[in-house]
Amino acid sequence: MLALASWRSLAALLALACVFGAPYRLDAQATTKAPGSFDFDADGIVFQTADTSNRVIMRFRIQNHATTRSTSLDDLDIGSTEWMVRRLRLRFGGHLADRRLTFNLQLSFTRSDQDFSDTQFPNIVRDAMVFWNFTPDLQIGFGQTKLPGNRQRVISSGDLQIGERSIVNNAFNLDRDFGFQGHWRVRVEDVIVNLRGALSTGDGRNQSRIAGDGLAWTGRVEVLPFGAFLNGGDYFEGDLMREPTPKLSVGATIHDNQGHTRTRGQLGVRLFEPRSSSLLYLDAIAKWQGAAVYAEYARRTGADPITRSSDGRTAAVLVGSGWMAQASYITPADVEVAARVANVTPDDVLTGIADGVEQTDYSAAVTYYLRRHRVKAGLEVGQEHRRTLGTENVAKNWLLRANLEFGI
Repeated sequence: MLALASWRSLAALLALACVFGAPYRLDAQATTKAPGSFDFDADGIVFQTADTSNRVIMRFRIQNHATTRSTSLDDLDIGSTEWMVRRLRLRFGGHLADRRLTFNLQLSFTRSDQDFSDTQFPNIVRDAMVFWNFTPDLQIGFGQTKLPGNRQRVISSGDLQIGERSIVNNAFNLDRDFGFQGHWRVRVEDVIVNLRGALSTGDGRNQSRIAGDGLAWTGRVEVLPFGAFLNGGDYFEGDLMREPTPKLSVGATIHDNQGHTRTRGQLGVRLFEPRSSSLLYLDAIAKWQGAAVYAEYARRTGADPITRSSDGRTAAVLVGSGWMAQASYITPADVEVAARVANVTPDDVLTGIADGVEQTDYSAAVTYYLRRHRVKAGLEVGQEHRRTLGTENVAKNWLLRANLEFGI
């Protein structure tokens, strides 16, 4: 009898569950959100909610270098070898909560890509920037990313024709910094004018608190007299799109950095005292039917650039000038030939200082594009000339570099 009562009680509970549970299940089904999407397309790996209010794009890239330097081609005397993963990047972008609220996040995972030799700690975070897009032609941003400096620096290292940027970029580029940035694009018929500005710390990425109130401001203007390049081609090297009509972009950057603590502003080793400097950058890029030409000029000035420690060591702001020119042609078979010449000349005030070396580089490269700049393989041959200021002795090195780029 007790068992029968127990079974009857259980049946009653199940009946109640069916009566009261059915509406709950129907309600739950009615409020279930539609699933988001996951896709892999030309943008990268795309995660998106069903209502498209949140969209995250993930990309990665691997850049492998095998570089060998030789002092002579006669006896193949190998001076040095650098065979390594030059860059390994993970990048995220998209919008969250509102399509006008976008972001850019980029991380690096190799020692050579983390500014380790100058800072002695791994700078993993490269970009951490949030933008508000008022219109497609007007945006402001806050966070850490590249300053609007020379074009070759702003161009991704994965979109270069030759495995590394030029020595002019190495000496004078503005790199990344933390602060505020703005961009405004003005269109007058076919002419496009890009205006960019930034207010930043002046001391580079991932810096701890720095004494004083020295900041840096940067202004850049670009003029595209013949209209926009195909697929944003003014910000990748080589005419991979084979522009059907001539395209040209001319840019100028002015940068003033007050009380910076590193020899090249946002980069370099620590100065023993803060210094201020100014930088002018001029650059131009032109493309037409597979041919491309790019050139730039840089000039950094600063009062009293040399700092000294109490024990007599020196560290100096790299004042001086530099110029670079490169040209290329890509065939219908997606094989490109490119050549570059670059020069950096420090001011005479740096004579006797470690940075007081005039540099001239000559490079030639052949690249095969499997998937434009995302998947490509290249071979570079070059010669490096180094002359210490105050002397006539020139040291020469031959360079041979194999470059493989693989990513999405």
